[in-house]
Parts: sequence; C-alpha cells; structure tokens
Amino acid sequence: MCATCGCDDNVNVTMHEPGHHHDHNDHSNHNHDHSDHHSNHHHNKVLDVEKNILHENDLLASRNRGYFEGKNMLALNLVSSPGSGKTSLLERTLTDLKDEFYFYVIEGDQQTTNDADRIHATGTKVIQINTGKGCHLDAHMVLHALQEIKPEHNSVLFIENVGNLICPAMFDLGESERVVIISVTEGDDKPLKYPDMFYTSTLCIINKTDLLPYVPFDIEKVKTNARKVNHKLAIIEVSCVNGEGLQIWYDWLKLKVLTKEPVQ
Repeated sequence: MCATCGCDDNVNVTMHEPGHHHDHNDHSNHNHDHSDHHSNHHHNKVLDVEKNILHENDLLASRNRGYFEGKNMLALNLVSSPGSGKTSLLERTLTDLKDEFYFYVIEGDQQTTNDADRIHATGTKVIQINTGKGCHLDAHMVLHALQEIKPEHNSVLFIENVGNLICPAMFDLGESERVVIISVTEGDDKPLKYPDMFYTSTLCIINKTDLLPYVPFDIEKVKTNARKVNHKLAIIEVSCVNGEGLQIWYDWLKLKVLTKEPVQ
C-alpha cells in the first residue's frame, strides 16, 4: 500500500482497464496493540514504505528521462485538478500544430477512454492508462506506455495526468517540463492551498479566461499567490474558446522544442 496516497502501487496497470486494487485481507487476522510503543513503531514503518516507493519511482523516472533524452523528445507532464480544461487545451494544441511536430499522448484517468477518444480524433497516437482507484500516474506506468506507443525521435509527448493537485506532485515521471493548469472557475488561492504542485512546475497555464466576466476570480491575485510559492514560475493566460493566449503557449512550446538538438 502506498503510504503517500493510499493507492496500491504494486499492481500492474493494463491499458484501458482499471489497474489498482486494494487488498483488505492483510489486516483481517491482526490484533492491534494501541500502546504508544507499538503506535510509534508502526508510524516509523509507514515512513519507510513511503521512502522506498518514492525511491523506486525516482529510479524509473531517471530511466524514462534517459529514454527521452536519447530520442530527443520533449515530454510534458500536464497536471491540474479535474475540470481545468487539460484535454481541451491538448485538442487545440494538437490540431493547430499537427503539421509542425510529431505528437504522442499518454492519457491518465481512473476510468473510461473518453479523453483518449477525443485525442485520437485529432489524428494523434494516444494510449490510455486507467488507474482504477489510483489517484496519479507513476514512472512505471509511463514506462510501459512508452513500450506500447513506441514514439519517434525528435517528437513531443504530452502526459495528461489524473486530475489531482496532491499526489501527482510527488511522482516524477521523467518529464522535461511539468505544466500546471488552473481554470478561472477555481479559487485564486489554489497555489497556496496546493503549493507542492506549483513549486515543482515550470509553467502555469490559467485557462478559460473567456469566463472572467462571469466568475469571481482575481487573475492578478492568483499570479501573485503562484509566485509566492515559486518565483521562477512562468505564467500564460489562455482561452480554448476564443483562442486568447494560445499563440503565447505555442511559442513557449516551440522554444522548448527548438532548444533541443535533433537526433538522426
């Protein structure tokens, strides 16, 4: 059992199928001693489990990162809370830039292939990872997805993580860039409430700006809050409905691609 979030990281994830199952049998025959000594001992064991899980993930993330570097791939981990518009942003990006780059997408959701179906409709090669009860992707899942998708050299990989601003922050996938997306329909205090995600990201996209006249969202306040957490964080405002800011996002993406040396 993963001590960081409660989901089971020892189960292999199968594409298009739930991949996380909980085993409740382990505790059925145990009598618990609630003395201070045993409680402290149990607490130490939990911390050790957490450390081991993250250590194993980091090793696999390094392997993924080496794979991306060897193929000169730009890998972006897209993270957000549910409903921020990650998939809509991907659809616009893949459609508008399909003639400029080779794109691949790994979709992470607890259930369904809905988002993967939307991405497939753009003509992009996509693979779905259903995590079942799991609340995040990890480096092992991405490794298996890469073996399945077999991306070309000099390409761009988008990893759309499970909608969650907590656990995905702790799991390095080997990505080149982590992009956190927040919509104006959320609170402008999100960076302060979920600081780890904003601290570990290199770019923050504020999405759905076309709704600003209709929602109580202070865009300057969210920027200030985000930079309190991470003063190096780049911020771009976009709307996938009216296209506002999309060219700035595309220019950022192109710059990241162009700074890499093509592999023959």
